[in-house]
Amino acid sequence: MADHRHASLSLPSDSASVRGARTYVADVLSKWGLPDDAETIHGVQLIVSELATNAVQHTCGRSPTFTVHLRLDEDRKLHIGVTDSHPRWPQRLPAAVQQDNGRGMLIVRTLTAEFAGSVSVVPTEEGGKTVRVIFPWPALPPNE
Repeated sequence: MADHRHASLSLPSDSASVRGARTYVADVLSKWGLPDDAETIHGVQLIVSELATNAVQHTCGRSPTFTVHLRLDEDRKLHIGVTDSHPRWPQRLPAAVQQDNGRGMLIVRTLTAEFAGSVSVVPTEEGGKTVRVIFPWPALPPNE
């Protein structure tokens, strides 16, 4: 495995792009050596799916694209980011039982905690934000 890998993909801010973001993430992580059935791939896909959905739904049409970033650093930490150009940061909303939405960031935070990671939101120079998730790259069995 290389000491440092990165990949990114920009997609239009529409609901069809969420599936493209999930597929892209799975392809990149597979190329970086994770087995296709690895729990990490499925967790990262769900995290990216939730963040991409937020970028599409909650930017009120003010972010024509969003970008998915992946980076594996030399310390074996996986960095995941979804960037959009809207200045509004994700809000923690109470998710009432009858609501159909409002749980995305709760799902992201819960999955991130399960992978012993962290979630942060950082502003971009252009006035938008990146929701960033970092967690340890999983140890693979010796035969992989």
